[in-house]
Amino acid sequence: GKMTCVMHKVDTRSLLSVFEEDAGTLTDYTNQLLQSMQRVYGAQSEMGLATEQLSRQLLEYEKQNFALGKGDEEVISTLQQFAKTVGELNTLHSELATQMADRMIFPMIQFREKDLTVGITHRLPKKKENEKVKAELVGEVAYSRRKQHQASMQYYCALNALQYRKRVAMLEPMLGYTQAQINFYKKGIDLVSKKMDSFLGSVSSMTQNIQAQLDSEAEAMRMTQRELLSMEDTVYMPDRDPAPVNRTLIQKAGYLNIRNKTGLVTTAWDRLYFFTQGGNLMCQPRGAVAGGMVLDLDNSSVMAVECEDRRYCFQITSPNGKTSMILQAESKREYEEWICTLNNISRQIYLTDNPEAVAIRLNQTAIQAVTPITSFEKRGEGSPNPDRLASIMQRKHLTSSAPEPEDLIVPGTPIQFDIMLPASEFQDQNRAGGRRTNPFGETDDDRSPESDDSLLQQVFAVRFLGSMAVRSGQTQEVIYEAMRQVLAARAIHNIFRTTESHLMVTSSCLRLIDPQTQVTRIGFQLQEVTQFVAHQENGRLMGFVVEGRDWSEDDEEGEPSFSAFVFESNTEGDKICYTISLGKDIMEAKKDPEALVQLLKNMPLTNEGKFLLLDNETGNTANGGAPDEEESEA
Repeated sequence: GKMTCVMHKVDTRSLLSVFEEDAGTLTDYTNQLLQSMQRVYGAQSEMGLATEQLSRQLLEYEKQNFALGKGDEEVISTLQQFAKTVGELNTLHSELATQMADRMIFPMIQFREKDLTVGITHRLPKKKENEKVKAELVGEVAYSRRKQHQASMQYYCALNALQYRKRVAMLEPMLGYTQAQINFYKKGIDLVSKKMDSFLGSVSSMTQNIQAQLDSEAEAMRMTQRELLSMEDTVYMPDRDPAPVNRTLIQKAGYLNIRNKTGLVTTAWDRLYFFTQGGNLMCQPRGAVAGGMVLDLDNSSVMAVECEDRRYCFQITSPNGKTSMILQAESKREYEEWICTLNNISRQIYLTDNPEAVAIRLNQTAIQAVTPITSFEKRGEGSPNPDRLASIMQRKHLTSSAPEPEDLIVPGTPIQFDIMLPASEFQDQNRAGGRRTNPFGETDDDRSPESDDSLLQQVFAVRFLGSMAVRSGQTQEVIYEAMRQVLAARAIHNIFRTTESHLMVTSSCLRLIDPQTQVTRIGFQLQEVTQFVAHQENGRLMGFVVEGRDWSEDDEEGEPSFSAFVFESNTEGDKICYTISLGKDIMEAKKDPEALVQLLKNMPLTNEGKFLLLDNETGNTANGGAPDEEESEA
């Protein structure tokens, strides 16, 4: 009997371990299945929230206030209908999520918490504990065994019942899920088929019409593209503007880039809107409701300049030379028109009764100034002839009338706009010794600049405008005529570029120096300068005439020849002329020691013993032949 009992206990415990292992596997699987079901429920809940947000967003279209609202009325009404439909679908989605929670998630959680957890936590008491209780409390052994037997029976029943409940627990949630989906689709098909068939049909027709319009527009664009692609490459070339430059404008407006200094050597460019108003240049900053005056253009100077990183740049300088600014145009045509317009305004054409006509007449006069006289209709004396110069000179002595332009400069005389010398000659000019003849016919003396004991050294910032051969070097009128022809030629031939130089005036010579390399570009002996004068109206224009010799006729002494040079300075041209005059006075005074002493007494000197020119406007001195500061921004 004992043996049978022992075998029965062994079989029971072996079978119990199988049930417990099966229950553990079921617990793991149930947790994984519940996670998957919760993911489906979470997605369905998110679908409800997403459709609700979509419905709200469709209604926001009407509130956007699009600038281009063509055809938006139909779109707005259609989207409102769609928002209503999406709202109804959202109700279905929310209802489906609720059914999933009640009929799928809740039963599975209940099975896990009630059947799995409660049933498996009932464990049989350990044998040793019963033995201990038996040893200590002999009287309660029977009671303990009864309780142990009762607990064991409950545990076995729970494990047996679990085998049935797990089959129900696996099927019931999926039954609820499937029924919820079927209900969702049934209501959805009712909503779509009964309420939306006609609506969806009208929307489909609308989209087809819009697509047809788009196809028509696209075909028109393809035709335009084919036409553009068939155009010549010249259409896409930079600065190609079919409209001719209008040089007679007296007002202009548009965007320009202005250069601003941000440090000692750094600059920045700002794009601003500029316009002219009367004789003023105005600027309207971003966000401003009106423009403000930038510069008074009357008698100002406008000239093209070269910038290291920009093209189409020009500089405007006030009459006193103290204010200047550099601007950049957006195209070659704009660049030329701005320069011509500002030059027209600086001449105060806008103050005349008919400014447009005056501008046209001045432009025509400029064209005549650079056209050979033989190409025009007959003038008073007819075509020039070999005896004409003699008769002109004879007439000058008999009459006091102003000379004609052709009396001063031969018609058709070429104008040189650049001082162009080979690089080797640049170096030769700065070496001691050796004589050289430059392209203008004058020669440097044998002394190097370092050995020059000149009592005067004054430097002016100038821009070389042009030079040309002239008939006479004894009258100032020849310089005025050269100025007129050089400026007119630059305007007509669109030659706006100039080169910044330093003009050094000493008591023995004039030198044009490159400000970057300090190399002398060209030099003249002071005794060769026969005339010098500043322009009567534009005070920053000045010029001088240099006498040379022409040995083309094999004459030992050579025939005298004259060349006029025209400059624009940052200061008054009269100051340069005064300095040249002072240099000539010093040169003459050197011949007479007493006159030189008297001159030294009347003029203040620097510490180096050179003449000091007091200049309150620019603050320049003749200290070492270099100015203390730049007179204006180049």
